This record gives sequence, C-alpha cells and structure tokens, in this order.
Amino acid sequence: MSTERLLLIIEDDAAFARTLSRSFERRGYVVLHAASQDEAAALLTQHNPGYAVVDLKLNGNTSGLSCVQMLHQHDEAMLIVVLTGFASIGTAVEAIKLGAIQYLAKPSNTDDIEAAFGQVAGNTEVELTARSTSIKNLEWERIHEVLVETDFNISETARRLGMHRRTLARKLEKQRVK
Repeated sequence: MSTERLLLIIEDDAAFARTLSRSFERRGYVVLHAASQDEAAALLTQHNPGYAVVDLKLNGNTSGLSCVQMLHQHDEAMLIVVLTGFASIGTAVEAIKLGAIQYLAKPSNTDDIEAAFGQVAGNTEVELTARSTSIKNLEWERIHEVLVETDFNISETARRLGMHRRTLARKLEKQRVK
C-alpha cells in the first residue's frame, strides 16, 4: 500500500477517532485506526503509513510518547503529530526528541493537523513573548514532567511531588484542556 496518503491514528477515544478519520478520508487520506500501541504495532506489520496522529495519553495511562518512538523507529520519514489535552513543555520537548514533527493541544481539528504535517521545518519567525512564566504554569509544567517520568501513574507522581493523590487529581481536573 502506498505511503503517500496513508494515515495512522492512534487514539483511544473511539468517537473522536471516528470523527477525525472521516474528516481525513474526505481529504483523500486512507485512514487506519489503532486504540493502543499494540494495535498500532500490529497494523505496522501490514502497512507503511506516511502520516500518524498520536494521542499523548491513551487508556490505562499509557503514554503516546512510546507510540511516537515506535513509529519513528519503524519509519524515520513518517510525519507524526502528537495531540493532547494535557499539554506541557516537557512532553512537547520529549515528543519532538522521539520523532514527532508537531505537538498540538486539543481541541485541534483536521485543518490544524494537516497544516502541522506541512510544517516539518522549524520557523524562526515565531514571535517571542516578553512575559515571564507564572508560578501556576511552572507548577503545571513540573506536574506534567513528573507524569511523563512515571508513565502517567497518578499515585507515583503524587508521591514524587510530595502531595496527596487526591490533591494532584484535583489539580489535573482543574487544568484539563477540553
């Protein structure tokens, strides 16, 4: 099968994956869907997609970062975009290091993702902000950094941060990007 317009979506939210799939199919892509890393690995034995969209947080607190790594190892030329409702600088940096070309916060639509596929090279014209990072943002970044280190294990993250698990869960609920 040709890699030119073959897209692999790794997303555990079936409704979102279905909507995204239909939208890309209308744009001429052939879409494969996997709800987990194991399903994606099985698809890679039979197909060679040129594009991939990976959710950062999959069921069972599985990190999409390991999917990014697997996809990049399968084909270094594959254009991989990471989508997340739990955006942080730490996970963005790791996603790019592991082979993703872009990292988008949800909600992102097909236009955003397709534009990301076209922006492989960096952009030196990105506007720099003069504003410093707030304490809340620094806290949020640290929480997500530890979440990635613990493969999204809430209990272990809370222990490493020295906070009660329920306190961490409340902070995560407050900050969730929908």
